[in-house]
Amino acid sequence: MPIIEPAIRPPAEADSFLLQLTTGCSSNQCTFCGAYKGKPFRIKEEAEIIQDIEVGVHYDPAQRRVFLMDGDALVIPNQRLIPILKKLNNAFPRLTRIASYANGYNIGRRSMEELAELATHKLKLIYIGLESGNQQILEDCRKGSSVSEMIEAAEKAASAGIKISVMVLLGLGGQKNSVAHVQDTIRALNRIQPRYLSFLSLMLIPGTPLYRSAQKGDFKELNPSELLIEERSIIAGLTMNGTVFRSDHASNYLALEGRLPADKTKLLTIIDAAISGHGHLKPERCREL
Repeated sequence: MPIIEPAIRPPAEADSFLLQLTTGCSSNQCTFCGAYKGKPFRIKEEAEIIQDIEVGVHYDPAQRRVFLMDGDALVIPNQRLIPILKKLNNAFPRLTRIASYANGYNIGRRSMEELAELATHKLKLIYIGLESGNQQILEDCRKGSSVSEMIEAAEKAASAGIKISVMVLLGLGGQKNSVAHVQDTIRALNRIQPRYLSFLSLMLIPGTPLYRSAQKGDFKELNPSELLIEERSIIAGLTMNGTVFRSDHASNYLALEGRLPADKTKLLTIIDAAISGHGHLKPERCREL
């Protein structure tokens, strides 16, 4: 069956087989997100999913990675999800990893045994949108999971053998709460110690509640220089023990990649150059500085 658009996946999953288990997002309340507006949430029927797997095998039987869509495939309970993972493992003999987005509460409600069962069937990577480590900012943007819930979920999944990729949204606190956004996000990330960490920059999407707040003057977004300063401040405060860092999303003004802590000084130097006007920013962004 064709994928019901839009197809949203992390940049790192560009070469993965995209298997749509759900359409839309099980929460779909975040004020900044317009990704799944107008796309009702539902769990696809097993027959649809099996047919999609069979089509995928036909086109690329040597596929090594699978990404489960849409917004939170782990809303599906293990008794329904494990047979799908088994089917994938049988269909793709060279399969090494299955990945998915996940909300904190859909990880937290699972037992350690259930999470370990997912890992055993090669669901080895979960992407969590922390967005901010500040609880008030998350409440203001109607994030479905709390900071503590996401920290605990990440720690729980990691203990079960599942790697965690955390996403942070620069600028989410606006000008008013930028300092709190930075400080509390540093604390949360240092607790989680994610295997992968990526930064995105807030883009106000027409039709979303946050866009309307900005139009009324209730939310003041950061300018490009302020976003770079937030990014620098967070990286400076991190004490990672072995994290792959990327800031290469289309929303970012500066493409960055490295390992923490090894490349921390290098990353800060690159950001400093960009802030001072000597860096290499994306051409389409330069005129906005």
